[in-house]
Amino acid sequence: MTLAGCGSDADDSAASTSSPTSASWADEVLPSSNTETATAAATCPTAAPQNAGTPEWTLPGTTGSVAVTGSTDTSAPDVKVEAPFSVTETQVQTLQPGDGPVVADTAAVTVCYMGVNGRDGSVFDNSYERGEPVEFPLDGVVPGFQKAIAGQKVGSTVAVAMTSADGYPEGQPAAGIEPGDSLVFAIKILDASN
Repeated sequence: MTLAGCGSDADDSAASTSSPTSASWADEVLPSSNTETATAAATCPTAAPQNAGTPEWTLPGTTGSVAVTGSTDTSAPDVKVEAPFSVTETQVQTLQPGDGPVVADTAAVTVCYMGVNGRDGSVFDNSYERGEPVEFPLDGVVPGFQKAIAGQKVGSTVAVAMTSADGYPEGQPAAGIEPGDSLVFAIKILDASN
């Protein structure tokens, strides 16, 4: 499993590992090191959301818009993009607050996540699809992902719409991310250790 959307361009050692049965674009782009499949008993729900109803967060961008409904215990999140979607400032929204400890800036976290490209609305990485959470250190991911998680409580579901500068300013061609693309993540924080 990988945290493909979250490796930092600034530090190519912050990357991914893969399972023998599933891989993502990052396995070919980023060296294996900090990111691991979570060994916790937790899983990421793979079922599509049912009757998502009213999104928990709707954000008009500089261009386009995004509507996000967080995951539940039984279904994955729903991220709808009116493309092209872009933002000039990274924005974080707590969709469902957790009741666990506050996540430190440098914590190792276990999460389920979905990454969506704002330019075309395509999903470029999705641990929900794989059904397994991913564990990684927050100081080894792109700044926008760290901004989304640090300071939240364990158990929270959050969404982030990040600028290219807080994601991949130079792009990540293997994931279809071009320079300048704004990214959207829906994230469930399962655990953290400081």
